[in-house]
Amino acid sequence: MEVNCAGCAGCCLDWRPLLESDPAAAAARDDAEGGTGSDADRGRKRLHVPVDRTDTEQGASREPLDDGATVVPLTRDEERAFLERGMAAALRPRFWRARDDEDGVEIDGHTLAAVAGRPVFVVGLRRPPKRVAPFGREEATWLPACVFLDPTTPQCRIHERELYPDECGAYPNRNLALEEETECERVEAAFGGERLLEATHDDPDGLLLGPRAIGAKLFCHPRPGDLTGLVDRAATGDLTRRDRAELIAVAAASSSGTLAISDHHYEWAKTRVLEAADDGSWVGPAIRDWHRHRRATGETEPSPAIADAIEVDRGHPRRRAGEPASDVKPLQSKCGVCACW
Repeated sequence: MEVNCAGCAGCCLDWRPLLESDPAAAAARDDAEGGTGSDADRGRKRLHVPVDRTDTEQGASREPLDDGATVVPLTRDEERAFLERGMAAALRPRFWRARDDEDGVEIDGHTLAAVAGRPVFVVGLRRPPKRVAPFGREEATWLPACVFLDPTTPQCRIHERELYPDECGAYPNRNLALEEETECERVEAAFGGERLLEATHDDPDGLLLGPRAIGAKLFCHPRPGDLTGLVDRAATGDLTRRDRAELIAVAAASSSGTLAISDHHYEWAKTRVLEAADDGSWVGPAIRDWHRHRRATGETEPSPAIADAIEVDRGHPRRRAGEPASDVKPLQSKCGVCACW
């Protein structure tokens, strides 16, 4: 596998709004897919719950409950690491819709994918709106981007550091192994250029599917009744801090391969999320500031360099002095781009 990541970051942001403003790119994407589906449908169809590998046999794959494009599924241990570092604000849960009524549990009028009657979800990284110019574009635009993406480069600020997710480091090797379309190919189809230079792949280490995913990367909430109201807010992208605390706590308290929940870890994680605002972390204030700047947008748009004031001045890590950013990513190496797919 060999990937050209220079100036891309397609796996770290939701670039569907660019298709709405660029008819040529949208047409190229439609031609590549052999259809004319909406951008939202394309974004939703490419997501899968890591419950099984029988989508082809059972029909359409499960769709995410919300309208977001992509999410990188963190492991339970990675979530705990973010909590320990006071970065609970960087985490976001996501539910999936069930294929049919027998496949799920109904809450707030939504039928969610479930295991043993327990709604399942993953936890990934949040994507506040940032000013970024991917794919060699001259002008920056507002796009939902990974909380750790530096919009001025665009590259991942935590590349190869302690909190760098395993899923990001492996991308897109696991997609290739599962014969799933990669973000690299989607970007090529819409904007041209060569991103996926070599599609051969190694055996995917750390790939969790089926029962192995439960409690390790796919989490099951033990009390569906407690999610009344929360699921509606999840569908509209309006989760509160308390909502996020409930789900993140269940994920952090889960046990790999089982439905067991550790009461100790549940209480610890919930407290960490609810008290995150007092930890002095840059994450929460930076996310709120990005949203504030987006709402205040008028005739004069800020440049991506505003990230220095929003993120770096608050403590967001810079790339180490002299640390190169790899433009070409060979198999099993880190490319400097946080692959939040």
